[in-house]
Amino acid sequence: MSQAERPTAAPPKMRREVLIVLPGLMLAILLAMLDNTIIGTAMPTIVGEFGGYAHMSWVVTAYILAATVSTPLYGKLGDIYGRKRLFMFAIGLFLIGSAASGAAQSMAQLIAFRGVQGLGAGGLMVGAMAILGDLVSPRERGRYQGFMAAVMMLSTIGGPLVGGFLTDQFTWRWAFYINLPLGAIALIVIALTLKLPRHRARVRIDYAGIALLSLAAAGLVLFTTWGGTEYAWDSPQIIGLGMVSVLALVGLVVVERRAAEPVLPLRLFTDRNFVVINVIGFLQGFAMMGAMTFIPMYQQIVQGQTPTESGLWFIPMMLAAMTCSLAAGSYVTRTGRYKIFPIVGGAILIVGMVLLTGLSVDTSLIQTAIYLVVFGAGLGLLMQITMLVAQNSAPQRDIGVASSTATFLRNIGGSFGVALFGAVFADRLAASVQGRLPAEIAANFNGGGEGAGLDPEKVALLPEWMRAIVTGGVTDGLTTVFVWTIPFAAVAFLLAWFVKEVPLRGSPSAESTPAAVEDAHVKAPV
Repeated sequence: MSQAERPTAAPPKMRREVLIVLPGLMLAILLAMLDNTIIGTAMPTIVGEFGGYAHMSWVVTAYILAATVSTPLYGKLGDIYGRKRLFMFAIGLFLIGSAASGAAQSMAQLIAFRGVQGLGAGGLMVGAMAILGDLVSPRERGRYQGFMAAVMMLSTIGGPLVGGFLTDQFTWRWAFYINLPLGAIALIVIALTLKLPRHRARVRIDYAGIALLSLAAAGLVLFTTWGGTEYAWDSPQIIGLGMVSVLALVGLVVVERRAAEPVLPLRLFTDRNFVVINVIGFLQGFAMMGAMTFIPMYQQIVQGQTPTESGLWFIPMMLAAMTCSLAAGSYVTRTGRYKIFPIVGGAILIVGMVLLTGLSVDTSLIQTAIYLVVFGAGLGLLMQITMLVAQNSAPQRDIGVASSTATFLRNIGGSFGVALFGAVFADRLAASVQGRLPAEIAANFNGGGEGAGLDPEKVALLPEWMRAIVTGGVTDGLTTVFVWTIPFAAVAFLLAWFVKEVPLRGSPSAESTPAAVEDAHVKAPV
């Protein structure tokens, strides 16, 4: 390996190199996160064209399931064989799935092609974070991860807005076709600018670990996605999925203790910081996705906003999150200190949730935006620090696995949050309207129904006295969700005090060089 291929300790040169590659990495993250949310506003149009309402949820579930299952595998394979070609493969697979999804001629085809998209998306987020970990020392990494966290917030909030605009102005197919030029740019930038050493370590592939991890991930995603919607929580299907997931996790621990090159090295979980920060990330995903899912419903049904307007009113929250994320990254780079941010971020997040419990049918748009700004500031201080600490807690040879584990747990936390808080919201809404509306109207708002009554256009057509009951029920359900998020955020805040401020590596050490990484791998026939 030539000296030019090794990471250097000269910050000015490294910063220029990273800034050249950074747009490609940020585009990859944008693609993965955007496609998780952009499809929501296009779904009514898709269902109107294809039919298949009963299978509509699979358009989203197929993507999430494939991405979640493949994320840990990309992390481990990148650690073994190198990241550039694997990352480019993930982008290419994502683009193939996007083109095919846009050209789909039936609901079955769309679901299948969304699965292909998800298999590519699983490598985009973890690949970008791990590549950054290869290029930049943890001490310098904060400022760059701040940009990535900002892109994550932008795509999470802007997805529904972009999806609605493309569907209204063009066709729902452009919600997929928009990925093609963006992905092509990312692919070209990565191919031309990213310089990483090639890995070709001969290792024994952990097939049993891969199978058990995939089974556990699939079981958890389906458990949280189907529970309370496709099947009742006490149904044999949901109970069976829960049991399969638990047994797979137990089997994974047994197998990984003996594997020569485990897909999920248990040695990572002997580090207190790694465990604590990943639990915080899980709880963060739990609270963030669980709560943010229902804010647009409140804005559109109670405050009378259009989907586009509700997306625009999220911009102040996005700007707060981006500003705090970038400021935190800059501070970490200058000082090497980071423990304060999970603590302060957790505290601000709790304050934001407490404020959001005070929403009412009379709350103004400005007041709602202010509450969301506080909530966004807390998220901004937390989002990129969790990844930074997770990577800093792992040896360089495990940087991909550390990144994928943090991403995986945050995604699983989000799935659990949506499932739990969806049940809380539905139960509270049903309790608020039962006995106060005619039976045929109230049936649309019970927790086990289709939720057809929550169409903003249909609510707007109800008589005023009925509309007041519905908007009051939606508000009651939303504020109850935020009441439930506070204990989880409080646990994350308390855990933040147990994060140990281990010094960030200021320059690549001998252990962290690619040569040392290759030497550290177990040499054995495949």
